[in-house]
Amino acid sequence: MAEPNTRDAKLIQYLNEAYGKEKELETALQAHIAMTTRTTYKKRLQDHLKETKRHARDLERRIKKLGGRAEGVSVPVAVATKAAAVAKGPLHAMRGTSEPEKMLKNAKTEYWNEHEEIATYTALETLADSVSDDDTAKLARTIRREEERMASFLGKLIPSLARAVVQEEIPAAERKTDGGRRRTTRRRTATAARTG
Repeated sequence: MAEPNTRDAKLIQYLNEAYGKEKELETALQAHIAMTTRTTYKKRLQDHLKETKRHARDLERRIKKLGGRAEGVSVPVAVATKAAAVAKGPLHAMRGTSEPEKMLKNAKTEYWNEHEEIATYTALETLADSVSDDDTAKLARTIRREEERMASFLGKLIPSLARAVVQEEIPAAERKTDGGRRRTTRRRTATAARTG
């Protein structure tokens, strides 16, 4: 097989970076699914795991079509990355003082990962567009949109999980119970200062 030209070699590099991230996230998602007790959250993670596996397969096919080999990163680094991802699962199970807090911390990590992936696919799509590789650009755009949907889901979920932490860990007497009157008091104080 001939060596890829400079253009294809650069595309393969970026595709492999995306591939490596997808493979890493497969392991993390499996660990998070095992720790999640909210039905809709668990279902969305399971669906996203299927998407993540499909993304990796699609990236691998595209890499091969361009004359490369799907490896994500060099073999020693890939082994270390996989080992680190496997090790994080039990660590993620231990972080937080309650089940709601563990889910909140996992959701925050997932949200961060989704945004890293969005940036990765935005760069790949732009690179591919710039060198007239429509197939790679289309693949990157399709995957980016799925990552954006997952990020949106997590962005809406995080406040709910944070409130669950409050319910679980903060005594009722220490929670905000004034129904928003603090803002009204501040407004009255600010109005009085302006007119006084």
